[in-house]
Amino acid sequence: MFDTNVVVSALLFGGRLGWLPAAWTSRWVIPVVCRETVIELLRVMDKPKFRLDPTDRDAILADYLQSAETFSLPTPLPNLPVPCRDRDDDVFIHLAIAAAADALVTGDNDLLALRGVIPVRILTAAELQTEM
Repeated sequence: MFDTNVVVSALLFGGRLGWLPAAWTSRWVIPVVCRETVIELLRVMDKPKFRLDPTDRDAILADYLQSAETFSLPTPLPNLPVPCRDRDDDVFIHLAIAAAADALVTGDNDLLALRGVIPVRILTAAELQTEM
């Protein structure tokens, strides 16, 4: 699964993450989403700096979601062994655990700091690419 910044970078900018959309379209990797992470993705994509009109945003999001598996977060959320320094990122940890994801792919230092501390592998996109 991927955090919001990885998804937005891959979908809107390509660059060093330009390989990811092809990887999830071909099912080499499968994005995992939940209601909360999709809402976050929409919130970020609606930022004025991205200059996306709603039609373009919805088309980009629809393409991404076609490749994704959807899970629901458990309620109540279980306690994490160690919460993320940025509590807004806890949702990604909860989702990765609930979905039994192979890895959480991120460039976020707050999440990367939890490597080996939570029961989910945490990788950068570059590390994932070398594993493929």
